[in-house]
Parts: sequence; C-alpha cells; structure tokens
Amino acid sequence: MVTMPFFAQSEETPAEYLFNESKFIFPNPEFIKQANVQTFDLYKQGENFETFWEEQAKNLHWFRTWDRVLDWNPPYAKWFLGGKINACYNCLDRHILSGNGQKIALMWEGEKGAEKILTYQDLYSEVNRFSNALKKLGIKKGDRIAIYMPMIPEAVVAMLSCARIGAVHTVVFGGFSSESLKDRIQDAEAKLVITADGGWRRGKMTPLKEAVDIAIKGCPTIEHVVVIKHTEESVVMEEGRDHWYCEIVEKADSFCPVEEMDSEDFLFILYTSGTTGKPKGIVHTTGGYLLGVTQTTRWVFDAKQSDIYWCTADIGWITGHSYIVYGPLSNGMTQLIYEGAPDWPSRNRLWKLIEKYKVSILYTAPTAIRTFMKWGTEWLQDCNLSSLRLLGSVGEPINPGAWLWYYKHVGGERCPIVDTWWQTETGSIMIAPMPGLTPLKPGSATSPLPGISVAVMNDRGESQVSGLLAITKPWPSMLRGIYKDPARYEATYWNKWNGQYYFTGDGVKRDDEGYYWLMGRVDDVLNVSGHRFGTMELESAFVDHSSVAESAVIGIDHSIKGQAIAAFVTLKEGFTFSEELIEELKQHIVSKIGAIARPDKVIFIYDLPKTRSGKIMRRLLRDIAEGRLLGDVTTLSDPTVIHEIKKQYESDI
Repeated sequence: MVTMPFFAQSEETPAEYLFNESKFIFPNPEFIKQANVQTFDLYKQGENFETFWEEQAKNLHWFRTWDRVLDWNPPYAKWFLGGKINACYNCLDRHILSGNGQKIALMWEGEKGAEKILTYQDLYSEVNRFSNALKKLGIKKGDRIAIYMPMIPEAVVAMLSCARIGAVHTVVFGGFSSESLKDRIQDAEAKLVITADGGWRRGKMTPLKEAVDIAIKGCPTIEHVVVIKHTEESVVMEEGRDHWYCEIVEKADSFCPVEEMDSEDFLFILYTSGTTGKPKGIVHTTGGYLLGVTQTTRWVFDAKQSDIYWCTADIGWITGHSYIVYGPLSNGMTQLIYEGAPDWPSRNRLWKLIEKYKVSILYTAPTAIRTFMKWGTEWLQDCNLSSLRLLGSVGEPINPGAWLWYYKHVGGERCPIVDTWWQTETGSIMIAPMPGLTPLKPGSATSPLPGISVAVMNDRGESQVSGLLAITKPWPSMLRGIYKDPARYEATYWNKWNGQYYFTGDGVKRDDEGYYWLMGRVDDVLNVSGHRFGTMELESAFVDHSSVAESAVIGIDHSIKGQAIAAFVTLKEGFTFSEELIEELKQHIVSKIGAIARPDKVIFIYDLPKTRSGKIMRRLLRDIAEGRLLGDVTTLSDPTVIHEIKKQYESDI
C-alpha cells in the first residue's frame, strides 16, 4: 500500500515537475466530497487479494455463485470456478430489470454529422434480434466471429450479441489491411465476419466490405458475412454467403435468452502485434475480465449515473473493449461514441463535441493531447468545456508538460487527471490514481490499484528502484493465454522470472513516496556508451522545450557509443526549423539529463507516424534509420507521413 502525503498545489513549471518528483497536485475539495472512493480502506482490503476480489465479484450478477475463488497453477489462473455469468446480461438486462431501460446508453455522432441515440432498452432490443439472427445462421456457443467495423453503434451491438449467445468475438481494427484481417481470421478459425459497406474518416470512405472479400478468399472456415449499410456505397454481395444486417435483424425474434457462461469460458480473443511478425491472440475469459473492467471503471473514472463519458479509442483496441463496451455499460453509464478524426474537418471538433454533448469524463491518448498543444489554445477558446469533471490518459506514459497543459487548458485546473497504465494482456487498468483520494504527480501513473501487486525488478528478480515492471500475483482480468500457443505465452510473459511473476515488458522507476513512473517499453531502451535511457525520459525532456510539440526518440548504430540518440521532433505553431534550433535542443537535453544524452541527430518533421489510436510507431522510425523496408503502414492515421519522414531523414544524412 502506498502512503499518500498531501501537498498544496504548486505553480511549478513543467521542467520542475519532470526533474523534481516530490511535487503534488491535490484533488479539489468539491471533487473529494462526491468521490466514489474517499478512504484507503480498499487498499488495505486488497492486501488479502483473494478475499478482496471475491467480495468485489458480488457487484456483478451471477446465475450461479462460484465454488472456488482462484485456482493458481503458475502461469495459469482460473477465477471463480463453477460460477455462471453472462457479460451481455450484466451490461444490459440487469439495468432494464432495475428500471433504467429508458436511460441513454449510447449517443453516436458520425464524422458527417449523422446522429443516433440508443437507450438501454433500444440497445437491448437490437442485441436480442441480432443474437437470434446469428443463431439462425448457425452460430453457437464457442464459435469465433470476426468483427471488422467502423465506430458505429452496430459495432457495440455485434460484440454484445456474441457475448449473449456465448460466441467468441475477435474484433479487428477497421484500419487494418485485408492481409492483416485474413491472418486473424485464419488463426481464430472464425465462422462468420460482421462488417459494414464502409467507414468514414477525414472525409474519405474506407471500403471495408471490399477488404473482407479479399481477405476471406484464403479463409475456408468463413461460412457467412453480415454487412451493415452505413455509407450506402455499392458493394458486391455473394448470394447465400453475404447477408444485409438490416434484413436478417428485421426478421429475427425480439427476445433471445442469454447463454449462462462458465466464468472461465472465452469472452473474446484480441490480436496484438508480436515481435516475430505473427499476431498474438490474447485470450480473455468472462467472469474475471468483466469484474476487472467493471470495478476499475467505477474506481478510476469515479463513474456516476449522471456522467456523460467519452473514450476516444476505437473498439478494435483493448481500450475500446474494456472502456467503451464492457466497463461503462456494466456500470449503466451514458457515453458518446464518434466515428472519425477528432480534428476534422476543423481542429476544434473534439472540443465542440464535448460542448455539444456536455461530456463530463474524457479519456484520450497523450499523443492527441500533444497534438492539441502543438496547435495552441486558440482552438479551445470558443468552446465551453465546463461540463468536464475528470480527465483520463491512456496508451503510453504522458510527459509532465502535456499533463499540465491538459490539466490547465482542458480541465480548467479543477479536473483530476487519471493517468492509467495497463495492457491488452492485463485486460483492465492496473496502475492509476483514485481521483478523489490520490494526490497527483504530473507524469506519474501513481500507484497500483487495490488488489493489484507489482514490483520493480532487475533481470535476476531482485528488487530495484528503477528497472522492470513485474506483476507478482494473479488478478481476475489477466489474459488466460495466447490462443493455440501456450509455449509462446509462457516464453513471452513468464519465463524471465521462472514462471512466478508476469513480465510486462515495461521499464519503471519508483520514487521516494512510492509513486510509479512508467518509462516505456524495455525494447525501446537506448544504451549509449553503457548508459541506459528510456524513450519516455528523453522525449519528455524534448517536449519540455518551449518550441517542441512532440518527439520520438530512437537509437541508431554508432561505431564508438554502440548506440547514439536520434530524435524526430515536431514544433509548435509559430516556430520554424533551423540549424540554430537544432543546436539549442541538443544543449537543452544536455542541461536536463547530461552530456552523455546529447543527441547525435535532431530531425524536424511535420508529424509523427501514429496509429488512429494515437500510438507513435517508433518501429517505423527505426526501419527508416536502419535502411530497412518499411513495415505495414495501413494502421497509420496518415500513411503519407512516413514517406515524408523518410525523405527528410535521408536528406539529413
């Protein structure tokens, strides 16, 4: 348990936060009064983690209670053995039975301005009909279904319908290529694909059905394709195989009984990129996963029935699964979902949506925040953001400068920021503040949540102040393996410390107050003349300079140092590229970190290569620096960016 001292707010600059970790920002008194968690009791209870999670599990609806809380045979865990549960029932049926059927579940807006509102009753009716339609197509418990869709309400319907009948969904991000879709369908041996005629982003239509047609030529397990009419673009429909969603749903019965699932039955498989090039099918089961996302939504986001919640992620990622679909809906929340880029057709689109829908909780990525910083505060000035009461950050560590900008200009210095650390594999948030309880440090994810045990270790398993982040006890929402590949599961996550502790792959340091500072992926660590630097440390120092909006740092080969530092830098509006600024930035790094960290190369670029979820693709930057063929760029928000960066890098050599 972390002892949380209380400090008055400070007017320190971002640099002073970055290099003096004892600075705190305290939750405001009004927020504390209404917070879901106001004492440290949960942390104390969480020390007896099996008893703790058993008590928390009572917040879900179970058709049959469990016989045993945990069966832990490292590295394999089973939670709530013998318990019977259904994720869809917990997200819909129980709210309707408690009289909340007319509460709004989803408010959707498309990039072109189309709108749709679904109450819990509306969503329930649609899910029941689609569940029956899937059963009529021969889908049964345990069958795998691929979902390849834009951010539209039917995507949520599709996931919940699978959960209702016990089918296992594997959602494939709509920005992935047909080849990536094919790889995932083949590995999962999916019987059916749910897609749309297309999706919209930045005014352009993505032909999803066309990509499906190409992908399934190599997928003999596919028997049916269900297509939602969204863009109204003409698509090829193969008779007997392809079905219009609207037609099969219209013919379906209005009630479908839920499948009572064993707690350890699969809920979904979600593929994440692997270092070998073969995607890893991360397996999550029903009971433990649902418990993790339900409780963390309530704790971390301080979820209230009156909230309008907006997570800007895509359902193709774990954030969309956990904190758009299952976590918020199991808590009976009202949320906004949006199809399109948050900066198109104008740079204030995100802020206008917050104003229009009176969003109270915003959960977004640090890269998005840094992009908004780059453009300046004028895009916020005509937007009323007073409805916001809590802000969240997800996807990668947030540097202190971006944290403070977010806190001041978006949250008006009244909204706590929950900086969350977790992974596809962990299923739910693991390290984050309790917003009404935890004094905040800009740039720190603070401390592990109740019932979660972590440690900082070296390769030998010895405790360290700075080192590798390990999870030392099983937790309910943990992955249950890699689909059809137990050897890879054990080698990737458990072999480092003899199968006893989970290897997260992230570097971390713990400060004197017990706060955790995530330093990025271990494979992103640079070794310069025997000195190790995390990308987060270097990038935060760059962004601390008044001219820098974003940076991405990689290591490049050096005959003497082993590795040298190359930094790709984007500038804020009003600053221009120059040799003088390059030298100034190099000296800035020396002054903040030391002479050994002086970059060999600083390359100015107009934008970084990012996925639609905001993740910076440093792998592609390394491909450029090392002269390799570029990897898959189809997931990038703007694929043309990488080719511009390549030209700029080569011109600087």
